[in-house]
Amino acid sequence: MYETNTGITRNLTGREMSFYLIISLILNSMGNGLTVACNLGSAMWTASAANLALVTRQDISFILILYGILVIGLNIILLGHLEWPRIIGNLLFIGPFGFFVSLWASWFGRIGVGTLNYGVRLGLDVLGIILLAIAVSIYQRVNLILHPNDDMTNIIRFKYVHGNPILAQLLNFTFPLTIIIIIWIVERKIVAFNIGTLFAFLCQGAIIGWSDQHIFPYLKHRINTLKQQQPVHNR
Repeated sequence: MYETNTGITRNLTGREMSFYLIISLILNSMGNGLTVACNLGSAMWTASAANLALVTRQDISFILILYGILVIGLNIILLGHLEWPRIIGNLLFIGPFGFFVSLWASWFGRIGVGTLNYGVRLGLDVLGIILLAIAVSIYQRVNLILHPNDDMTNIIRFKYVHGNPILAQLLNFTFPLTIIIIIWIVERKIVAFNIGTLFAFLCQGAIIGWSDQHIFPYLKHRINTLKQQQPVHNR
């Protein structure tokens, strides 16, 4: 939805939806790829995927796609019903997302991001998390096609925690954090989990909430599909 200067809310045009989705996909994959290359802590889901990729010896793009499919199932449970347009949108998003994260991570690695001094890498890592949080805010508001992980946050936020982005994001992080802890207990090693991951855990929800108000501020959440259906009473 888009709110005009006169306060009137209208639907986004196809061109506007495409613009916001492309911008958010670029920012999200770039931010995630940058955090992987810095190796000072990725966002929770990416950090979890990086550790699972290390243990299983699979490419991180494959793990991210697998995560996406699993989370689609969890979202169906949270919603309490099937929404095929939503599921198809999730599937359309996870393919290019996993590919572009891997592509950006490889490119940042080739240009030597991982060899920079600690302070510079930490700054870039935090920047990556900020970029991906901004991206999540943008395409959550468009709510046309979402990555399943961020769709889960949207569902939790507007169906269960009264629109609170911070609490919704913390609840969303429960699953990847559990995977990371299990891998650490079993393997006694961990990657992509550092100060940046803690920053993401504590601040990503707040950055999303801030972005809702300051990045494309006239872009409003389209949340009608998240509202619980009200029973019809016969008079």
